[in-house]
Amino acid sequence: MSAVIEGAVRRAAEAALLARVPAQLYIDGQWVNGTGESIVVTDPATGLVLKTIQNASVADGARALDAAVAAADSWAATPARVRAEILRRAFDLLQERRDDFATLMTLEMGKPIAEANGEVTYGGEFLRWFSEEAVRINGRYGANPEGTGTMVVTHRPVGPCYLITPWNFPLAMATRKIAPALAAGCTVVVKPAELTPLTTLLFVQLLADAGVPAGVVNVITTTRSQEVSAPIIADPRLRKLSFTGSTVVGRALIAQAAQNVLRTSMELGGNAPFVVFADADLEKAVNGAMLAKFRNTGQACTAANRFIVHASVAEEFGRRLTERVNALVQGPGIDPAVNFGPLVTETAVDNIDALVQDALARGATLLTGGTRPDGPGSFYAPTVLTGVSADSRMVREEIFGPVVGITTFETDEEAIEMANDTEYGLITYVFTTDIERSHRMIDSIDTGMMGLNTGLVSNAAAPFGGVKQSGLGREGGLEGINEYLSTKYTLIPSS
Repeated sequence: MSAVIEGAVRRAAEAALLARVPAQLYIDGQWVNGTGESIVVTDPATGLVLKTIQNASVADGARALDAAVAAADSWAATPARVRAEILRRAFDLLQERRDDFATLMTLEMGKPIAEANGEVTYGGEFLRWFSEEAVRINGRYGANPEGTGTMVVTHRPVGPCYLITPWNFPLAMATRKIAPALAAGCTVVVKPAELTPLTTLLFVQLLADAGVPAGVVNVITTTRSQEVSAPIIADPRLRKLSFTGSTVVGRALIAQAAQNVLRTSMELGGNAPFVVFADADLEKAVNGAMLAKFRNTGQACTAANRFIVHASVAEEFGRRLTERVNALVQGPGIDPAVNFGPLVTETAVDNIDALVQDALARGATLLTGGTRPDGPGSFYAPTVLTGVSADSRMVREEIFGPVVGITTFETDEEAIEMANDTEYGLITYVFTTDIERSHRMIDSIDTGMMGLNTGLVSNAAAPFGGVKQSGLGREGGLEGINEYLSTKYTLIPSS
């Protein structure tokens, strides 16, 4: 088959997939029109329109919360085994439809198709993990220390939840929030990011096909995030707020949630240090850097942000990394030969370029990249800089793009101080072959997660989250379902 025919077949398949994606809001088990204007979803690799969908208003948000509240008691009373089996069916359906989800994510977000397939695997694991955890919600029963009574500790669903997901991992961030909520017996209103809402719409259709009852999951797509979210958060019937996004927005949401003392989970910004010691296996360090920095085109809260490399190996590390970066193939992610896609918007490109120009103006040296390729799409060349000064913006701010800025250190104490010199504390990457140093880093660096000689740590069975300005609570792991449960203690006096 010629390339022209293959391209035509692929485009026809993409058009058929987009036609199957719902364009409406999902409220109380029905696809319904919103009362707002439409949302235009575009392909960041081409700038072309993918689909036009409904735009929720304040009234639509209220209708979605009404549905979640109405379904809350019956879903909470649904046996855990039934909830578990529904989540397991959702997992199985996702495996059957993985090509559709991978293609859709690549079209609306831009990531390479291989990475999109990886996200289907990762996102699906939250469905499988929490299907297993749903039947393991337990409590405690036993005599109190004084011997005067019996203590009974039980757990129940916290109540209706509002889940706000980001644009960069549109499937995994939805499953990471929805799966534990449903496993715990909570109903939800989901608001996906306006840039990448299509994956969530297709996923909620999958949940309905898996048997999720009407009202348990409701989805509102909107360009009026603040306007629509504020009354939902202010409603006393809502009992939980989960948000993944910037620290600035997270702080504002926490303030709103405080009015009704909502349970909150906040996965916020990061400024991850990537520390390479003199004894590090440089091949592992470079492999880790490629994963930690360039996966998802650098658009991840877990992306390595500050490369802190021992002075004795900094030049060699930079040389090897530059070789690998120069071998990346940039283009539309839907092309299987491409392993480096576009940024999500032109605004993102502008922001990245401003950080690079600031670092260069402060004395950094450009090893590769630093340019905008000609042609359509929101592309920026993968970039490596060395000699980045401590006062550069990219050292203080979250880059959220494909830029490596290398600084150097001499002593372990200096490396620890540099790693901790940030208001954030989501994740840290450390490369060393010294086991004693490894344990010192685990104990000394203020972070919610650490990758030790690896650039990829996320796993559905592990608690994901940060410290300091990087957020509150954990998603995934044994801890993930507890975020959606309240604890009740009962004392039964001895007779």
